Amino acid sequence: MTGPDPIRLATPEDVPALHHLIDRSVRGLSPGFYTPQQIESGLRHIFGPDTQLIADGTYFVIPAGAGLAAAGGWSRRRTLYGGDQLKGADDPLLDPVREPARIRAFFVDPDWARRGLGRQLYDCCARAAAASGFSELELMATLPGIPLYRALGFVELEQVTAEGDLPVVRMRRSIQASSP
Repeated sequence: MTGPDPIRLATPEDVPALHHLIDRSVRGLSPGFYTPQQIESGLRHIFGPDTQLIADGTYFVIPAGAGLAAAGGWSRRRTLYGGDQLKGADDPLLDPVREPARIRAFFVDPDWARRGLGRQLYDCCARAAAASGFSELELMATLPGIPLYRALGFVELEQVTAEGDLPVVRMRRSIQASSP
């Protein structure tokens, strides 16, 4: 397997490949953290492309071959997690002076896991959010994602149960500090 292509902004044409990536990522990396029922419920109710991120120009993909190795983004909008199927009509902009930007929808194909792609995406997102005036980042981590986010300097704020009985953890970090 050759290396992935460089990170680029996602386009609407990437949505079918994003559906495939998300399905592979969730099914391949969630066992041991979630039950089969939670995985299926998450895929149905939470995980999916958020096309607003693509429209905002804040969602990135790492192509590999005919598909995607990884994807992830950041947002200047209030939504903290979830794909299009979870969102309501109103998704107002955040105030970068008072509110943290969001890290959103990170997915890695299991064949590409643990090769630094998540960190590359995070670095790209943190730079863009900082350039937009944000000084903090917040995210809702799935259980398989917590080790990556801890390594990136995020601290756990609270564990909650998302739609479909899925435990997730809200995390935050400053983007003034350099990435660990």
